[in-house]
Amino acid sequence: MSELFIWLGVHRLRLCLLLLAAGAQGAAMAQEESAAAEAEQPTSAVFEKDEVDLSVDRAIAWLLSKQRDDGAILDSQHDTTMTSLSIMAMASVGIQPGNPTPEGQAMREALEFVLQDDRIDDKGYYGSKDGSRMYGHGIITLMLTEMLGMGTTADEDRLIHERCRGAIDVILSSQKERKPVQARGGWRYNPNAADADLSVSVWQLMALRSAKNDGLDVPASAIADAVEYLKRSYASPLDRNGLPTKKASGFCYEPNQNNPTFTMTAAGLLAMQVCGEYESPLVQGAADWLLEHPPRWNERFCSYGTYYYAQGMYQRGGDHADTARKLVQEMLLEKQAADGSWTAENGSERGHGPVYGTAMAILSLSVKYHYLPIYQK
Repeated sequence: MSELFIWLGVHRLRLCLLLLAAGAQGAAMAQEESAAAEAEQPTSAVFEKDEVDLSVDRAIAWLLSKQRDDGAILDSQHDTTMTSLSIMAMASVGIQPGNPTPEGQAMREALEFVLQDDRIDDKGYYGSKDGSRMYGHGIITLMLTEMLGMGTTADEDRLIHERCRGAIDVILSSQKERKPVQARGGWRYNPNAADADLSVSVWQLMALRSAKNDGLDVPASAIADAVEYLKRSYASPLDRNGLPTKKASGFCYEPNQNNPTFTMTAAGLLAMQVCGEYESPLVQGAADWLLEHPPRWNERFCSYGTYYYAQGMYQRGGDHADTARKLVQEMLLEKQAADGSWTAENGSERGHGPVYGTAMAILSLSVKYHYLPIYQK
């Protein structure tokens, strides 16, 4: 219990520092606005929403229209996972469960749904109840770690902390399962899986990174083993010094393959950076490869590939970030339905429904706001 209160104190101190920084930034903005007014230039434009902001507003309103009486947000299957994606989407644009607004209330009810005892098994695993397996477990765990300290009561904060610790333990124990050499350090569909793939592994890594940001215990060995797994998933052979023989290359679905794809390269780029490998030649090579292979709306798994792409290229910075932001915004704004939703057109994701497509699109666009800690280096 003392660990929780220490953590809450540190977390709330961090929030206070962020608020102080925001206050200082606000003061600077006020001075700039005052100078602009003296120059007879309008300052109201500073607060005007651009087309991305308006698009996100419509999307959030649409998501809220899909909330059930029990708090879940979905239109298809995997209720806990889709609700968690929706919570993350709301959090990514600054909505909090304590906000005295319809959005805040909806988020609060959604979080209460995920925290129900019947959502998990006795080991803390989320993937059984809603049939989402380790994919869903990683997504739900990531959401909970991002929501630490945002509960509306002390009891809810304790419960979120308890759920996070149990869910992280599942991820860590799953990584330690006996696997062939090429699969070691990764994850697959079930906690006791004897193999691994990059798609499942990235969600677990993002959850571990978020948990580590929050001060939860994530062994360095877990990250080190994951990095070695990622290196084996890179398409370009590595020389004796561990450097890729191709300047630009991508990541593959499974290790020791030579067929990189947009989605897996975006996932690998983000995963390496999540592991702290920001200046790895694999990161540089993947980012350059993605400049030559941008997202295409009809591409397999485009929705979650675009999320990885937006976040991974943002982490890379510079021209990579600028190019990705422009491409993502143009593609998603064009594909948004009149009601504010998105539905994936590729056969791999279309069946997940528009709640899934809309949540992923919001998460992709919301990189510009930097609200979620997982967006930070």
